Amino acid sequence: MKSLKENFQKAHIVIIGSGIIGKFNALELSELGFQVTIIDPTQLQNSSNAALGLLMGNMYQKRRGRSWDLRKQSIELWPQWITFLQKFNCELNIEKPLIQLTTDEEKFKKLEKFVYENNDQNLRILERDSIFIKNINKAFQATNIKGMISFKDGRINPFSLLQTLDKYLKHKKVNYLQGEIIKIRKSNNQWISTTRNNENIKSDMVILCNSLKAIDLIDSLSHNIKLKPVLGQAMEIDVNDAEVDLLSLPKQFNINGKNIIPKSKNKLIIGSTDEYSTKPEENTFEKLTNFLDKKPNWLMKGKISKKWYGIRSRPDGEPSPIMKNLEDGLIICTGFYKNGILLAPACSKWVANEIKNYLY
Repeated sequence: MKSLKENFQKAHIVIIGSGIIGKFNALELSELGFQVTIIDPTQLQNSSNAALGLLMGNMYQKRRGRSWDLRKQSIELWPQWITFLQKFNCELNIEKPLIQLTTDEEKFKKLEKFVYENNDQNLRILERDSIFIKNINKAFQATNIKGMISFKDGRINPFSLLQTLDKYLKHKKVNYLQGEIIKIRKSNNQWISTTRNNENIKSDMVILCNSLKAIDLIDSLSHNIKLKPVLGQAMEIDVNDAEVDLLSLPKQFNINGKNIIPKSKNKLIIGSTDEYSTKPEENTFEKLTNFLDKKPNWLMKGKISKKWYGIRSRPDGEPSPIMKNLEDGLIICTGFYKNGILLAPACSKWVANEIKNYLY
């Protein structure tokens, strides 16, 4: 009798979308022995390229429900996947810890309550004189920044992660087709994905991981799924001030909703996710640097050396993300909002289990 893995090799799965979710599904499924084809018109314009790679899981304050279950599972799975992927990139790792800060006294009291009630040794409150944020208050010329730290959360460099996944998928001989799928249909127990150039790709299953475009490929009458566009944007800022050493700051932290990642002594990245936009406003610098009552001089004088954005999707009327078995052989896995990298391991495991249950 043949093993399950040998049987899986006969099954062909098409993944539409080559962002972090699409590639992670391909990783999980190819490890199980499936034949996998990823289809995407361009890898460089998907929303994963605007990700900062922050893994904000253990400090998530709603510790119940599906969202927390997915986070909890992913937090446990990520170290295992990093160890596995280091065979293809020895420098890939999770930079820890992650710090969440606020200047709002009411929000700080909520953080205090959360840490106290959960009694989690990986979470700690940071008062303004804490060694972890002393340099932050000094650099940002503030006295009222405080918050919490999670020693279990951190950051994966998204560019490095995507490159590593590409190396792995190439090693596993996962097919990559550079085409836009405009229609999917089922015929004789097989799925047929049709490209704009009228090429048909046959498969046993289709997984939709193409963000907003996923709903264009399904029957809206049968599947009432709605997605809203959400803008993720970031910029790299050069700081020309001899008195400021950005490397004295933590490796990643968040102040009042803005994510900050120091890159060198005089360079940092600031990013955030904005609700329901599709294009950055012209005053991006003002918007992304306006997270304190008063900006420090070095930040006001900073120059943008690079900026980028990506359109993400957020479910309208239901929780994020959307993970559903729409019909036999058709799965949708999208609408991750700003948690695609964090939730990729748990969601790909869910997809793999759905496929195993369907095929065998």
